[in-house]
Amino acid sequence: MNIEQIREYCLQKSFASESMPFGDSALVFKVHDKMFGLLILKHPNRMNLKCDPEKAIQLREIYDFVIPGYHMNKRHWNTITSLDNIPSQLMIQWIDHSYQLVWDKLPKIKQSSHEK
Repeated sequence: MNIEQIREYCLQKSFASESMPFGDSALVFKVHDKMFGLLILKHPNRMNLKCDPEKAIQLREIYDFVIPGYHMNKRHWNTITSLDNIPSQLMIQWIDHSYQLVWDKLPKIKQSSHEK
């Protein structure tokens, strides 16, 4: 997937928004103001995604293009370093996983007042 395809997919998620709180070097995707993804624009082939800690370790062991999160909590975030070489279905799974982790941690009032 290229950056625009990733951007479009992230913004299709319920209640997703994008912003650039770190200037023009990164595009941040949030659900109800909680980050689930970050496209690193100064390295346009990289993206940070939230990940279950055990799964994060497994993915790093399986894929050489998955590393601990760049400038993030390395226990909970992975950086994917070759976006254009990853099968779209795999990227979609990882974005969905990241989004779901953040959604599940939202206050129940936000979850119950809106359906995903």
